[in-house]
Amino acid sequence: MIELEQYKGIMNSYEEPLAEMRDSLDISGKENRVEELERKIEEPGFWDAPEESQKIMKELKDLQEHLKVIHALYSEYDDICTLIEMVDEEEDRSMVKEIEKDIAHFEEDFEKLRIETLLSGEYDSCNAIMTLHAGTGGTEACDWVNMLYRMYTRWFQTKGFSVQVLDYLDGDITGIKNITFEVVGDNAYGYLKSEKGVHRLVRISPFNSAGKRQTSFASCDVVPDIEEDIDIDILDDDLKIDTYRASGAGGQHVNKTSSAIRITHLPTGIVVQCQNERSQHHNKEKAMQMLKAKLKLLQEQEQAEKVSDIRGEVKDIGFGNQIRSYVMQPYTLVKDHRTNVENGNVTAVLDGDLDMFINAYLKYVSGGEKGGTV
Repeated sequence: MIELEQYKGIMNSYEEPLAEMRDSLDISGKENRVEELERKIEEPGFWDAPEESQKIMKELKDLQEHLKVIHALYSEYDDICTLIEMVDEEEDRSMVKEIEKDIAHFEEDFEKLRIETLLSGEYDSCNAIMTLHAGTGGTEACDWVNMLYRMYTRWFQTKGFSVQVLDYLDGDITGIKNITFEVVGDNAYGYLKSEKGVHRLVRISPFNSAGKRQTSFASCDVVPDIEEDIDIDILDDDLKIDTYRASGAGGQHVNKTSSAIRITHLPTGIVVQCQNERSQHHNKEKAMQMLKAKLKLLQEQEQAEKVSDIRGEVKDIGFGNQIRSYVMQPYTLVKDHRTNVENGNVTAVLDGDLDMFINAYLKYVSGGEKGGTV
């Protein structure tokens, strides 16, 4: 049967990539780590240090779930190959459609796991801290930041990520001037580092009575939320610390005390701020954590021309610097200018359909393919 020969060819083409993936995923290393953690749990006094015990239990659970997904993919591959051989021997055409369906499902699962193998950076597994800033476009830009924040929160929901706002400033008329939020989830920084840069919106302005087309810009900064203590010396004289009243939603405490903190690192110009915590002390602690994470990345960066990207600073949040354009008029198209990936369904993208852009970027920076259209 011609179809079976095609399906055999498809499955054979995955033999080498699956072998490479087995090595890159370090399956044996993960299995050894599971055994090691299981032995620790069985040791007397394991629960005497609850905080450490919970970390071990979480690591064990995450590893077990990850290995379950990996083993399921390889089992899926073996089952399809066996089914093809069986149908070929029996010459039973009634099973051809089932094979086609199984291969489509396998290819989807393989692609998901392949993307995970690209998340191998030192901080990729960390949670992420994102900041959105309104750029060129005034009220339009503030509304654009609000739209971007909604887009990302929709994407977080599809991934099971949680989000907590750390700092927030309303636009003068509508929207958001800037917002900083923490994203908690597996490989959050690994995925979201693709979003760092300037985002451009083109649409018919709802704030313009003449109904003219308007271009707006907003910048996105992403840094890993490095939980362990970062060993970086920061001189007190290098810091400018300002306190201000918290703004935005937050209950009765908001706007009554100057508990919000803004820290400027004078030598680099890096600015971090936090107003989410209930006390000035905790806001300062969180802001210092964010500052150290940015300085850590800055310290480790070898290429000077990339310093501004790591700091999350965009000198000109305007035309010519965008990483992605979202065009709603006179046609509809979202295009990533780094990977050339395009999607004509702007509404879907703004509703959180970002996987194709994020995955394409991960492949692109790893030396993979470039381009694609939906």
